[in-house]
Amino acid sequence: MAVHDVTSQRLFVEPSLTEGARVSCTPEQASYLRSVLRLGDGDEILIFNGRDGEWNARLIAEGKRGAALEVVSRTRTQTGGPDLHYLFAPLKRARLDYMVQKATEMGASRLMPVITRHTVAERVNIERMRANVIEAAEQCGILRVPEVAEPLKLTAVLQGWDAERTLIFCDEGAEQASPLAALAVLKPGPLAVLVGPEGGFSADERDLIRRTPATIALSLGPRIMRADTAAVAALALVNAALGDWR
Repeated sequence: MAVHDVTSQRLFVEPSLTEGARVSCTPEQASYLRSVLRLGDGDEILIFNGRDGEWNARLIAEGKRGAALEVVSRTRTQTGGPDLHYLFAPLKRARLDYMVQKATEMGASRLMPVITRHTVAERVNIERMRANVIEAAEQCGILRVPEVAEPLKLTAVLQGWDAERTLIFCDEGAEQASPLAALAVLKPGPLAVLVGPEGGFSADERDLIRRTPATIALSLGPRIMRADTAAVAALALVNAALGDWR
């Protein structure tokens, strides 16, 4: 059952939000509000910025094409979520879009592309990832918008690893077959989930991961999953065991 309004249109904006503030719309936002949603002067929409909660805002038309939003009243206070980073080998365009959207919906606080030896797509469009994050947040009703990090090589990520953040390494060769049993030994705290490319990690990469402080191997069951499916499965397990689904 929904705990908030999931039928109203929502728009992500960058500026700070307070009662009575006026937010100028970008040309793209103005076109979306007026031409796609067909809102007129005085119509209301929900807005959020990932910091100040969710607000009702009233559309103010500016000329034939421009628009601004007058912040009216707060509908929800800002909420956080698990301190959960999602690290992944980039995929090709359509499947990367899907994975980014689902990781956002699953409550990831940071998305980090990592380049591995068997990565299929080494070029990552960060702006496109960011747009998918915002679209997912707008559509699924969450208030927190995850950070999108620049891609780094796996070796660089692990060499500077913070031992205070548990690294959950999705590994088909994990000794513990039960993912719930593997997660049961961990305490809640800063977490990261690492899912590799569909070609898997190389032997030296697997060795480096296992030697990284605060790393635990996690099996995702007896079937080999596509990387975008593994993202949803892994994040669901972690949220159920250690995140905000408990």
